[in-house]
Amino acid sequence: MRLSTTDFAFRPIVGLCLLLSSVIPVRAEMLQPYKDELFAYQSILETGDSGDYRVVDYQAQRDINGRDQIPERRVKRAYVSLAVKSSQVNETIATGGRSIEVTRVGRETGGAFTVIFIHGRGGDRRLGANDYSFGGNFNRLKNLAVDNGGVYYAPSIKSFDEAGVADVAALANHAKSSSDGRPVVLACASMGSFLCWGIARLPQVANMFDGMMIMGGPADSAFFKSAAHKAKLPIFFSHGSADSVYPAADQVANYRKLKAEKYPARFVLFQTGSHGTPVRMTDWRDAINWIVAQ
Repeated sequence: MRLSTTDFAFRPIVGLCLLLSSVIPVRAEMLQPYKDELFAYQSILETGDSGDYRVVDYQAQRDINGRDQIPERRVKRAYVSLAVKSSQVNETIATGGRSIEVTRVGRETGGAFTVIFIHGRGGDRRLGANDYSFGGNFNRLKNLAVDNGGVYYAPSIKSFDEAGVADVAALANHAKSSSDGRPVVLACASMGSFLCWGIARLPQVANMFDGMMIMGGPADSAFFKSAAHKAKLPIFFSHGSADSVYPAADQVANYRKLKAEKYPARFVLFQTGSHGTPVRMTDWRDAINWIVAQ
């Protein structure tokens, strides 16, 4: 076989590429698939910002009535796996001089990641631990946490003021130390988002959290002067386009301003979705993987 000078020039390059591929790890996703065929976004109507802005098709007849055995109260059995309950406990965490009632699912210590969910007005830890409501979306989050070696906390929030912020900060510090500094994600729904915005102002926020999720929450223009903004803490938004409590347009406007700064932000808008749609329809795996990858 005849070899040209091109062969000899090309072969070292191939060898170098193979060597580099063997020593440079490919970043794996933090959360592996779990019932993605049921929970992943089914139809994307519009995309922008290299995929960071997405408008997702939402139809109540399909996504509530077709998904639930009893609409808005009990999802169909296929969406739920109750084996995860063996890893679930109700406990009171005393930390930082505060006492916080939580439902914990997953490892008490050494978790690969942590998710803390903050409910809205009128809720408590039972909301974020309910397996059957919200289309089974919390049950999926529980299973994602356990299957991937993480931990999920659903605390009871007593107030949406400075005291509530202090409780969440104490729980976050507990989670960070219990997991040896591994990623902690704060997810706030509806009125609970006031606590996310309050946490964002704390000087130490970047040491407590690796990203935030705002699910159907109010917009906060003061975020642009916060410690979290200065640290470029990744932020994921999900919102219903027909939200009558907190208008989607206000949140989209803040997202646009963030993207203009090349800030790590992502937005999922559920077309025709109402105020409660993000809690039901947000793809936890997609959101958490994106935050951790930042």
